[in-house]
Amino acid sequence: MRYLFFVLFGLLPLAASAAISVHDDAGNTVVLQRPAQRIVTLAPHATELVFAAGGGERIVGAVDYSDYPPAARSIPRIGDSRQLDIERLIALKPDLLVLWLYDNSTHQLEQLRALGIPIFYSEPRKLAEIPDSVLRLGQLLGSEKIARKTAAELNQKLSNLANQYRARSPVRVFYQVWDRPLYTLNGQHIVSDAIRLCGGENIFAKLPAMAPSVSVESVLLENPEAVITGATHQQASSGLEIWKQYPALLAVRRGNLFVLDADLLSRAGPRMIDGAAALCQSLEQARSRRVGQR
Repeated sequence: MRYLFFVLFGLLPLAASAAISVHDDAGNTVVLQRPAQRIVTLAPHATELVFAAGGGERIVGAVDYSDYPPAARSIPRIGDSRQLDIERLIALKPDLLVLWLYDNSTHQLEQLRALGIPIFYSEPRKLAEIPDSVLRLGQLLGSEKIARKTAAELNQKLSNLANQYRARSPVRVFYQVWDRPLYTLNGQHIVSDAIRLCGGENIFAKLPAMAPSVSVESVLLENPEAVITGATHQQASSGLEIWKQYPALLAVRRGNLFVLDADLLSRAGPRMIDGAAALCQSLEQARSRRVGQR
């Protein structure tokens, strides 16, 4: 009995220090005393990440457009990523918030921080950070086994893509976010990481702003070999029609205007790796059209 007493007594400090601790994408330490049971996701990609980490059934609230996987469509909505219903969020009694750092107003962020609910900021900047995000969320959920399996599968997909395209000849790419006004992404954005993975070169990678506005003239001057944009099924137009009036543009001359699934490219969740694979295939088409071309 005396031995058992000392063993149990010795375990008490370990039990008291068994808090879960991970770092989020803002470099903050997120600490939970026990695995999260009631989660609110404040970005569509955050919803996908939590599902991938094994915590989909624990999401009690999400923002608009959180529509994947299909089970996410039945989760109660608390507004969109720019305007949240704070009172409704509080009523859900979450023990963890997962949000995108740059898609919430400063005022709302201050409100969320004041609630004292643990916050995990999610903004992967590279494709390899997506499986890592799944692992960290798995720790917060206590679902490490599921998260490790998912992360391993995602890492294998990335490795396969890297092996397939790392030696391919470069393709200069203009990535079009929007056409009115004309917006693109710089080299720090995760989409640029996907372009690099495929052997592409973002023609505006060196611009300082993450999502800069550019002119038509600047695109024509750079003369990209391919122009790529993302579009949803609901959009009436992809926005690439503006380039057809410039037949001398290399991407137009060779038929390299590509429209990909916006949900796969604009959400930094597990499906973005599939989006990267589609992007790689488009750049491979551009390479194939060089034969006999000037």
